Amino acid sequence: MAQLLDDDQIHAAIQRVQWSRKGDAIARGWKFDDFTGAIAFVNRVAEAAEAANHHPDIFVHDYNQVRLTLSTHSAGGITDADFALAEKLNALA
Repeated sequence: MAQLLDDDQIHAAIQRVQWSRKGDAIARGWKFDDFTGAIAFVNRVAEAAEAANHHPDIFVHDYNQVRLTLSTHSAGGITDADFALAEKLNALA
């Protein structure tokens, strides 16, 4: 099972991936030109998440915005797996 990161490790990793801490998770939002762009991004996220066997919460709102939230539920918080996937997802936007 993945090991939970401590606050210092989380802070350092957040600086690297440019996500935000939201309690026991990390989150980031993106704004696209239109709904089609937002959904295309969601589809790319789904493929990457499935390949990593690590699945974010996905929230599509205001027709062209996507917010992703990552947490390692089996570990009860934030692990290296969250930041590894965050880096991959950043590259997809």
